Amino acid sequence: MANMTQALRMALHYGEEHLELRDIFGEDVGPPLGGVFTATQGLKTAWNSPLDERGIVGTAIGIAMTGQRCVAEIQFVDYIFNTIDLLKTAGNTLWAGNGQFPLPLVLMTPNGAGIHGAIYHSHSFDTWGVRLPGWKVVSPSNAKDAYGLMLSAILDPNPVLYLKPKALLRVKTPELIPGEPEDQKQLKEMIDAPVGEERKNWKPQWPKLEKYTVPIGKGSIVQEGEELTVVSFGRSLHLCKQALSSLSLSVELIDLRSLYPYDWTLIKSSVQKTKRLLIVNEDTEVANFGEHLALRAVQEGFYHLLAPPRVLSGKQVPGVGLHNNLESATVPQVKDIQSEIKNLIETKW
Repeated sequence: MANMTQALRMALHYGEEHLELRDIFGEDVGPPLGGVFTATQGLKTAWNSPLDERGIVGTAIGIAMTGQRCVAEIQFVDYIFNTIDLLKTAGNTLWAGNGQFPLPLVLMTPNGAGIHGAIYHSHSFDTWGVRLPGWKVVSPSNAKDAYGLMLSAILDPNPVLYLKPKALLRVKTPELIPGEPEDQKQLKEMIDAPVGEERKNWKPQWPKLEKYTVPIGKGSIVQEGEELTVVSFGRSLHLCKQALSSLSLSVELIDLRSLYPYDWTLIKSSVQKTKRLLIVNEDTEVANFGEHLALRAVQEGFYHLLAPPRVLSGKQVPGVGLHNNLESATVPQVKDIQSEIKNLIETKW
């Protein structure tokens, strides 16, 4: 029963051993810390870069241009914005080279609110990410999907933006990763470094992990329903699950998992059944990624819909405040999701 951080660590280890992953790097990614959330702890190819996001992305592009696979980390997504032009270049490369120059890099970064990180550690990059042509964008909601999506991302010839939800990195998943021991305490002793002086001589004892991939572009139905379709991902998906647990309504909940390419076939078939659509995410509300899904639902399924699709997202403010009340008022909470669900089910054109 690994948490998401342990799942990512095991996926990266599997990549080192079986998928020709040769470089895992970023700020504090190597020893002794192993990442600010310890997701790269104990990995043999992990190394520390300078505190330079542009240098990290540029190095990742250079490594990938030689055909080698790498995973680079931006320590918090809040600090990725000064690399936009480099991300654009990375997205162009395979297309501009007429398919002759694959760019097998993964850029992973903690994304979103939920840890009270205030204005510099609470941003979301969902919508910015899907605006970058040539990039694939994924965001898991549980440890097993985190493992499977990371292996798929490492194997992909395109650059993949891996948005790991900050607030879910310590959340455990009941489903075991193939090869993971059933005893959580045993797993911790095997792959979690001790605190203090003992860490200097510590080496992980990796379980015999197996290959398990989640196809990029495929969502999943978390809960089936008849009255409304709710589409979400990452931390927001967990809030949706909490919201639905106390509502006596028949709601279908979809975990998008991949923001681009997204599983439109799954969304469309669900909306044709329920005839109502709500998209929930934390990014700011103006030009939100969810608006694209809502627009497409209207364009392709207007005559199936009983009510206009809605998007519940973050407020259009410059940042997220430190105080709990400010964060709660800025990004969707359980009560907000419940209110939107009730209103949408009661709404007609």
